[in-house]
Amino acid sequence: MIPKAITAQVECAPGKVISIETGRLAKQAGGAVVVRMGDTMVMATTVVSDSVRPGQGFFPLMVDYREKFSSGGKIPGGFIKREGRLNDKEILTSRLVDRAIRPLFPDGYLNEVQVIGSVISADDEHDGDMLFGLGASAALLLSGAPFDGPIAEVRIGRVEGGFIVNPTLEELESSDFNLVVAGKLDSIVMVEGEMNEVSEEDMVEALGVAHEAIIKVCQVQLDLRSAFEEEHGTVEPQSYETNTPDPAIIDRAREAIQEKLEAHVWAPYEKKSFYGGLNSLEEEAVEAVVSGSEDPKELAPEALAAARIVSREVMREMVLAEHARIDGRDPQSVRPIWCEVGYLPRVHGSSIFTRGETQVMASVTLGTTRDQQAVDQVFDQEDKHFFLHYEFPPFSTGEVKFLRGASRREVGHGYLAERALRQMIPDVEEFPYTIRVNADVLESNGSSSMASVCSGSLALMDAGVPVRKAVAGVAMGMIADETRHVVLTDILGTEDHLGDMDFKVTGTRDGITACQMDIKIGGLSSDLMLQALEQAREARLHILDLMDATLANTRESMSPHAPKLTQITIDTDSIGAVIGPGGKIVRSIQADTGVVIEIEEKDNLGYVTIAGKNESSVNEAVAIIRSLVVSPEIGEEYEGIVRSVLDVGAVVEILPGKDGLVHKSQLSWEWVEHPRDVVQIGDKMKVRLMQINDRGRLQLSHKVTLPRPKNVEFRDNSRQQSSPRGNRRPRGPKPRGRRRH
Repeated sequence: MIPKAITAQVECAPGKVISIETGRLAKQAGGAVVVRMGDTMVMATTVVSDSVRPGQGFFPLMVDYREKFSSGGKIPGGFIKREGRLNDKEILTSRLVDRAIRPLFPDGYLNEVQVIGSVISADDEHDGDMLFGLGASAALLLSGAPFDGPIAEVRIGRVEGGFIVNPTLEELESSDFNLVVAGKLDSIVMVEGEMNEVSEEDMVEALGVAHEAIIKVCQVQLDLRSAFEEEHGTVEPQSYETNTPDPAIIDRAREAIQEKLEAHVWAPYEKKSFYGGLNSLEEEAVEAVVSGSEDPKELAPEALAAARIVSREVMREMVLAEHARIDGRDPQSVRPIWCEVGYLPRVHGSSIFTRGETQVMASVTLGTTRDQQAVDQVFDQEDKHFFLHYEFPPFSTGEVKFLRGASRREVGHGYLAERALRQMIPDVEEFPYTIRVNADVLESNGSSSMASVCSGSLALMDAGVPVRKAVAGVAMGMIADETRHVVLTDILGTEDHLGDMDFKVTGTRDGITACQMDIKIGGLSSDLMLQALEQAREARLHILDLMDATLANTRESMSPHAPKLTQITIDTDSIGAVIGPGGKIVRSIQADTGVVIEIEEKDNLGYVTIAGKNESSVNEAVAIIRSLVVSPEIGEEYEGIVRSVLDVGAVVEILPGKDGLVHKSQLSWEWVEHPRDVVQIGDKMKVRLMQINDRGRLQLSHKVTLPRPKNVEFRDNSRQQSSPRGNRRPRGPKPRGRRRH
């Protein structure tokens, strides 16, 4: 018997219907739902552990999103025909959902929670990433986990000035917004996306549109749970214990170190001494709390957690009451900045951007279309000609750790910086290079992703990439209580952990290009959000002024070590002439000139990209290709090469792939017994095209390009459509033997 499905649906926007189903699939999971929009379906499951692992000291939330190729009727590319590790798109989607739901579990909750999303059906219109956010929330509600939801994620686009909720993949192509917003019934909790130089006011308006849709999608989850409970009984909430310090222990730690903490945070700031002093005071609090206890070792972890709560309270009060910060700045100030470009002599472009104790060295590598990043995903198959890789080695924070592959954090931070710069990168038709930016974090205390944006922008300009405008980024924070709030510019690492909201904003002088926000408090008004965005804009303009002082415009010439690359367009009908039978012609051009040639058909044109080590070889190849796509004209003279010698004459190639016959009567003004007497294979020969016969064969003459003897009468027949007869053998007996010259 087929189990009964429990369903609910909602129209999140006109014509955009989302349905949720539970009760049929994955029934042994704690909660399982299937979310559908169009023909795209995502199954989300949740399993929650009943107990805490011994020694567990953090909340072990695991979120994984997978796009199965079978869902779209596809087979993975490459040698191994099965899904492997998460690709970047899957990692980024997993991070989006993790960031939205993690803050909604109780402080001190340490039970293992695993959320898995699987795309089980994929159409060509609707991406599955937003559906996973909704499905994860609904599955958690059905599992009985202590989850302060529901939440929903929606994507916002804008086409021709009108906002669109959950735009199709086609609508996104013409949208100047690609904004993902997660929220609850009463607040927004997470924002991330890219925009094409939009204003702060437009940004706030987009968030308002998103929240209206989020409220509808959250409500349908509550409706689904109610329908489920009518069928199966009340979802029993999980019983659990939180690992938080006893209030009495917090009070004892406060008595022990509060005054010393207040003095310490007001002292002149230096990272090493600040954190060293903070650690010493926390250890002092632990000693004071465990002193005289029956089991000091067992009490120590709780005492340390209490000391850190006191430290957080002191630093937050410093900001709220005095509008002062631990490094002595006021809330609006940006740390000192210095920049340098061209630091690395052999790379194609480089820069160093240092802001306070955060430093990023960026390098740019230029390549051909063969170097593009291949994309093999369910919803996206378009290769990337611009990409940024971000690396965060342990020495940047003075730590010792194993070096592994790129972490989820590195993938997420790098993609944010890539999004920030992408809108300013020229189209491949304008600048046909593949562009790779490496952002290496050398120091970190504050947002290294925003420093990567600044350093990457300078390195691109140093490489001669014609970026439309310079881009800068800044990390903002906010600390608030019931009656007070302070917005902080260019936050330190500690301020990031202290705050109730942190958000990163990148852009040009004319608007925002990317953002990332995590909001930990509810009831954030649009006026307060606009204030924070305006404060970020002022900081961004200040940073751009300093970047312009280092390099204001893209360099006119590229590095001598960069490949020389030119792109020309030809008619699609001429592509075959350039390639030749079996690729013979294009291989010949590459062998003769030493260049690399790539041909692509797009928008009813052929794009021919020629890359070489020097400009002369590229120009030579361009000239050959242009000659291939030009039809020979009667009466024109060409510098040809003898490709073969026949009894009746010589076959001369006048253009790559185009040859004709020079009859032996047209080789010289004098009598020629056999063509081999006057020409050899490989000889260069100047010829004139005399005629193209009905079969398309070219008839050439060499002798008409030579000085004519005075006693020989000549009539130029190249303008006529009759066969040339300029050097007929005189009447009389045929000469015997070879004629000596």
